[in-house]
Amino acid sequence: MAASKKIIAPMDYALEDMYRAKGYAVLCGTDEAGRGPLAGPVAAAACILPEGFLPPGLNDSKKLSEKKREELYDLITASALAFAVCYASVEEIDALNILNASQLAMRRAVAALTIAPDAVLVDGNIARGFEQPAFPIIKGDARCPSIAAASILAKVSRDRICLALDREYPQYGLARHKGYPTKEHMDAVAQYGPSPCHRKTFLRFLNKPEYQK
Repeated sequence: MAASKKIIAPMDYALEDMYRAKGYAVLCGTDEAGRGPLAGPVAAAACILPEGFLPPGLNDSKKLSEKKREELYDLITASALAFAVCYASVEEIDALNILNASQLAMRRAVAALTIAPDAVLVDGNIARGFEQPAFPIIKGDARCPSIAAASILAKVSRDRICLALDREYPQYGLARHKGYPTKEHMDAVAQYGPSPCHRKTFLRFLNKPEYQK
């Protein structure tokens, strides 16, 4: 018997409607981008969408092409009731660790909204330190429209920062890999040494024998 294909449910407002039924009328989704890279800040976005707003292709930013993310970014920023993008710096990542820095960036984004949400839906399994009731949603960026929208805003915003960093530090190829630990990037760090935009706590690969001079 042939293996059955995995059926992926389309994104809808079922989960968000469940929270609205509990009395949280204004819901904000938040997500981060850039936990894994060796360089650059971690970005986070918070987004409050009009109820029922579901543009074609809305999904986890990692599942979309760069062109589609840019298209949805423009549509989301034009349609959202409120949105904000904030960051945690390389220095904060090194001092706090990437998990805590990501949570900090998300809290900053929620706090920067021009509309105060009644509750926050946070992508992942941790929601720490928010002023409002906050609920972690595992794989929320593929299940909740507001989280998916936030994931796109965060990803596009961070990619644009990497393009700017590439102009400042062209030897690392940041425009191509956006700071992620590709072989090209790791070899460049080994050759030129880390730049001010590199996360010092993420450079342990330099201790490997192949990078020892």
